[in-house]
Amino acid sequence: MEKVNEIIADLGFENIITLEDLPKIDLYMDQVIQLFEQKYGATKRTEDEKVLTKTMINNYAKGKLFFSIKNKKYSKEHLILISLIYQLKGALSLNDIKTTLDGLNEKIIAGDFNLEAFYESYLYLFTKNVESFKEDIEEKAKDVNEEITKLEEQDSQYLEKALFIATLVNISNLYRRVAEKLVDEIKECKKS
Repeated sequence: MEKVNEIIADLGFENIITLEDLPKIDLYMDQVIQLFEQKYGATKRTEDEKVLTKTMINNYAKGKLFFSIKNKKYSKEHLILISLIYQLKGALSLNDIKTTLDGLNEKIIAGDFNLEAFYESYLYLFTKNVESFKEDIEEKAKDVNEEITKLEEQDSQYLEKALFIATLVNISNLYRRVAEKLVDEIKECKKS
C-alpha cells in the first residue's frame, strides 16, 4: 500500500494534550471544549464531527467518570481525566471507562496521588506506541501487499485496501479485547 505513510501523517499523532497545554487556572465548560477542539480538531474524520460537546461532558459528569467540579469550573485534574476519556472512548464503553478511572478519581479526592506524573507516563507511552505503530503498520502493509500479489486479481488496489482494513480491524479488536479483560480484572478486584 503505497499511501500508508501519507495516511499515517494525516492521523495527527502530534495532536495530544500535554501538561504544557493545560492552563494553570480552572476553565469553564466552553473553554474546555475550545481547548479540545483546538488540539484535536485536525484529527476529526469529517467537519461535522465534534471533538467534545457540552452533552458529552455532562454525560461524563453524570456517569461519574470524573470527580465533581466546583463553581462550574474544571481543574487541571479534570482536563487530564477528560483527555484520558477522549482517548479511551474509541475502544471502551463508558462503563468500562468509569471502571478504569474510578481508582484514579478516588486517589485524587483523597489527595494522595500525583495525576500529573501518571499522565506524563501515559504521554511517554503514547509516544512510544506511536513509534511502534508506524513500524508495525508498514510491516502490515507489506504483508497485505504480498498476499494480494498471490491472488492475481484485476481489482488488486481495492482488494488490497479491503484486506488491509480487515487486518487492521482484527488487530484493533485483539487489543480492545485485552483491554476489556483488564477492565474485568479491575471489577473483580473491587468485588473482593
